[in-house]
Amino acid sequence: MASDKILIIGNWKMNLGVHESSLFAHRLEQRIKTHRSVEVILAPSMLALQTLSVQVKRSQFKLAAQNFYWRDHGAYTGEVSATNLRGIVSYGLVGHSERRHVFQETDKDTRAKVAAAIRNNIRPVLCIGETASERASGETKEILHDQILGGLANVTSDEVTDVVIAYEPVWAIGTGQNAVPADVIKAVVTIRNQLKHLFGAKAAQEVQVLYGGSVTADTAADYLALEGVDGLLVGGASLNEHAFESIVEKAFKSTKNGK
Repeated sequence: MASDKILIIGNWKMNLGVHESSLFAHRLEQRIKTHRSVEVILAPSMLALQTLSVQVKRSQFKLAAQNFYWRDHGAYTGEVSATNLRGIVSYGLVGHSERRHVFQETDKDTRAKVAAAIRNNIRPVLCIGETASERASGETKEILHDQILGGLANVTSDEVTDVVIAYEPVWAIGTGQNAVPADVIKAVVTIRNQLKHLFGAKAAQEVQVLYGGSVTADTAADYLALEGVDGLLVGGASLNEHAFESIVEKAFKSTKNGK
C-alpha cells in the first residue's frame, strides 16, 4: 500500500453536509489537475464518504476517513468500523489532536485503530504533536517518542511502511500560528530516529512523514521543500478550492524541482 508520491490530505473536519460535499468535490474535480507524482486525498465527514466514493475518480482523488472504531463488528451503537469503510476509503486519520484532546482518546485507542486500519487494507495516518505547554517546557522530543511508540506498538516491521505519520504541533492547528522550518526539520529528524530505533534504518527512511498545522497556500511550498517532509495534512485551506488547488500545484512543482 505504501506510496512514493507526495501526499496532500484535505481534512474537512465537521464541515459541509452531504450535498455541500458533493458540490465542493465537483468544483475540485474541475480545478485540480492529476499529477502522477502527487496523491490528493479528501477527508470529508463520515456521511459524505459513500456519496463521494461513487462520484470522484480514484485516479484523481483518494478518500480518507476522519475517524473510525477499532472493533471490526459488534454491538457498538453509533460507531463505524474500519471494516465498514473498507473499499470506500484508502486512508484513515488516527490520533488527531482533536480526537486526543476533545474526545480523550489515549495511545491505547490510537494503536488499536492503527492495527484495525492495517488489517482492513486502509493506510493509517498517525497524527502526533506537542501542545503549547509541552513545547514551552522542552518536552517535544519526549512527546513525539511516546506517541510514536504508543501508536505503533502493535505494528510489525513489515507493516510500518504502510503507516503515514503526520506531525501536527497542537499549538499550530487552526490558530494561524506556523511552525518555523527549523522546528519542523527537528521534529522530522526526531520521528525518523525513533522509527529507526523501533523498526530499523530502511523503514525509517521509507515511512512517509507529513506536516500539518495552519498550512496555507502561502506556506505550503516552504514546508514541502524541507528534507524528509513527504506531504501535507491541510485543514482550513482545504475548504477553499483556490487555496487547495494552489497547494496541490506547489506539491507538483516540488517534485519537478527534485523533491
